[in-house]
Amino acid sequence: MSEVFENNEMEERVILVGVSSQLDDYTQESLNELEELVDTAGAVTVGKVIQNREQIHPGTYVGTGKIDEIKELLESLDATGIVCDDELSPAQLNNLRRLLDTKVMDRTLIILDIFAKRASTSEGKIQVELAQLKYRVARLTGFGVSMSRLGGGIGTRGPGEKKLEMDRRLIKDRISQLNKELKEVKRHREITRSQRSKSHIPVVAIVGYTNAGKSTLLNQLTDAGVLEEDQLFATLDPTTRNLELPSGQEILLTDTVGFIKKLPHHLIQAFRSTLEEAKYADLVLHVVDASNPQMDLQMHTVYETLSELEVKDKTVITLFNKVDRLDVKPVLKDLKADKTLYISAKTGDGLDNLKEVMEQILREHNIYIERIFPYDKAGSIQLIRKYGQLIEESYVEDGIAVKAYVPHSIYGRLD
Repeated sequence: MSEVFENNEMEERVILVGVSSQLDDYTQESLNELEELVDTAGAVTVGKVIQNREQIHPGTYVGTGKIDEIKELLESLDATGIVCDDELSPAQLNNLRRLLDTKVMDRTLIILDIFAKRASTSEGKIQVELAQLKYRVARLTGFGVSMSRLGGGIGTRGPGEKKLEMDRRLIKDRISQLNKELKEVKRHREITRSQRSKSHIPVVAIVGYTNAGKSTLLNQLTDAGVLEEDQLFATLDPTTRNLELPSGQEILLTDTVGFIKKLPHHLIQAFRSTLEEAKYADLVLHVVDASNPQMDLQMHTVYETLSELEVKDKTVITLFNKVDRLDVKPVLKDLKADKTLYISAKTGDGLDNLKEVMEQILREHNIYIERIFPYDKAGSIQLIRKYGQLIEESYVEDGIAVKAYVPHSIYGRLD
């Protein structure tokens, strides 16, 4: 069983550092998001630094002149460390730490730290620890020294300093053990998916950028009781609940981990079995925060992540959420979606229409039948009620006359 070690919390004051390699890029917006991540992790942002240069410096992330500027800011702002907006290589990490004589973190470490903070199930803890150790094994040299000097704080949740002081061989052994545990978890998840498939109940996956409102939507539709917070990665562990559509058809709604720009590769690999819920779904609900100025960039990030997870050829309904926050409702489009809707998961506005649209799309995947079932075959109608959509039912001399839409998997059983 995976074990998470907690360290004493300390308030950290950090300076955010980013590199802008081209005009009109999103570096400022990315730093704003990084500030939210840092706040979620429990630190305070006291300054931001952006360097304009053609490419990230391979040895120190930013140039030597900017390093001197950051060093002065660290002293004047009484900051305890810096956070870079991109994943640092081991060389960049060690060089910055040596030149600045302070704690150095990157976006990946912050996200991993938040995941460690939010993991509550045994599966989540295994996935987080595996991702953290894979990230840190290449950066082990000197890392423990830095943390011993600075105490606890960001980057010390999960495996923590106690485990990071193990030698490389022991960490690699731990990674091997976690991989075995994760394979077992994946096997159980595949069994669960197989059982769902045999039940013939359609599965609808909810995906979207972190804090787009996925958990709120799931709660509104199913009373799932999932934690709702206006924070990044408020929920980590996936939740599946039943939902009955207006016709009486039953579906399964599955929430997934929120996506984010520059989602660490180690996390994608560790959480692949969880994130792949969308890959095996019959329908995908893409939740978008319509009130976010970076909405288009966030949508692009979601589709990029879905592509990396090999989620293809799925019917996608894009839900422009949080329209209650908009004074004027603009015309919003998602050219990659099969259908777009305006909703407010918080107020419930548009959710009845969403149910009808889901029913309509699922119906298109089914077979339409008009048939008379003898009275001694009335059990077939129960199958239709549970897995299909019963449109009309009447009692005639020869039996029960039915008009309905049924899944392909059920159609053969009706004979």
